[in-house]
Amino acid sequence: MNSLATTAPAARTGTPLVEMRDIAISFGGIRAVDNVSVDLYPGEVVGLLGHNGAGKSTLIKILAGAYRQDSGEIRIGGQKAEIANPRDAKRLGIETIYQTLALADNVDAAANLFLGRELMTPWGTLDDVAMEAATREVMGRLNPNFRKFKEPVRGLSGGQRQSVAIARAIHFNAKILIMDEPTAALGPQETAQVGELIKQLKAEGIGIFLISHDIHDVFDLADRVSVMKNGKLVGSARTSDVTKDEVLGMIILGKCPPGATPGPGASL
Repeated sequence: MNSLATTAPAARTGTPLVEMRDIAISFGGIRAVDNVSVDLYPGEVVGLLGHNGAGKSTLIKILAGAYRQDSGEIRIGGQKAEIANPRDAKRLGIETIYQTLALADNVDAAANLFLGRELMTPWGTLDDVAMEAATREVMGRLNPNFRKFKEPVRGLSGGQRQSVAIARAIHFNAKILIMDEPTAALGPQETAQVGELIKQLKAEGIGIFLISHDIHDVFDLADRVSVMKNGKLVGSARTSDVTKDEVLGMIILGKCPPGATPGPGASL
């Protein structure tokens, strides 16, 4: 068991942060997501795995408000939620950090943190002092070693850029993070840095859906995995209860091992 996973709660108790129940959506007659159910608890990382076209990105875009499901129900903190667009998702404390990070390369960390939500002085000018102070505060929680507050983010390392993107989500009170391939194209040191960021987020009770093609990445970071194939849920399991080979069998063959809870898309 890896050191990050051992920081998870001993048991999933109480109300889930997210419950997606029997979610389905079709495009042009193709069932992209077929009655899939997943959940997420506070302080937990759930890895979503599957080949390209498995449906994992479509499922998570429904939670992020990019798509609206044809059927099924989403509950946030135990309450039924209607998520029609990304604004609804943000209002519910759901933030998405895409692989591209969506950062403005020519400005610094504070400008990125408040991009589109800038603080203004009573005189109608940008309150750079307040924005930098807020950025230093949130970065101090996430990455105390971060020092490049005045530098355009184009000059930052991949791990530092991830820090800025995560800080932007956390500053605006995200409780649920969707992270799309957070360590893609990062070296070992930067990958470890992102792992430490995720560990810190878990300690603060934030729940994370982690989308990744890298099974090693998922086993390093996730407490549970949910595997999709051809739009269906093959099954879900704690990473401590299954092996990487068994999860590969779920991804490739749709076969659910004994340590996993099968979904409707599993072969047993």
